[in-house]
Amino acid sequence: MSVPFISNVMEIEKGWIDYNGHLNMAYYNVLFDRCSDEALDLLGMGAAYVRDRKLTIYTAEVHVCYVRELHLDHRVTASFQLLDHDDKRLRVYQELRHVDGWLAATSEFLALHVDMSGPKVAPFPGDILAKVEAMRAAHASLPMPERAGRGIGIRRKPA
Repeated sequence: MSVPFISNVMEIEKGWIDYNGHLNMAYYNVLFDRCSDEALDLLGMGAAYVRDRKLTIYTAEVHVCYVRELHLDHRVTASFQLLDHDDKRLRVYQELRHVDGWLAATSEFLALHVDMSGPKVAPFPGDILAKVEAMRAAHASLPMPERAGRGIGIRRKPA
């Protein structure tokens, strides 16, 4: 397991480019989500988890920072760093990077483990929690990202 988890290389699709000539803001989330799908699959919480166990992950909150424009010919990877968890939630930080290494965007999200029979928030089963704990332990050696925990506000100069 890479620390942090790094997605496969992803390409920007033509239909994702907006009238400003760059990647539309919504599709940064698509790229982050595709990385999350890869990481969650590694943790045993992919499509088969929903189908076979009727359990899944719902996103409760997301904060995206757009750092640098992406364009049609760009190829990117995204990271998935598990910052924290409890028996029902995951806190994850992600970075979207051009294959040349520069930072395009960051995302931080809080996810809930959900029993689809409700749907209702439910604890992770023991086997899944063990995988989550193993990833968290592997990621614990990473520094807290500078951009994690950011809020939104307008900075004012003192009068």
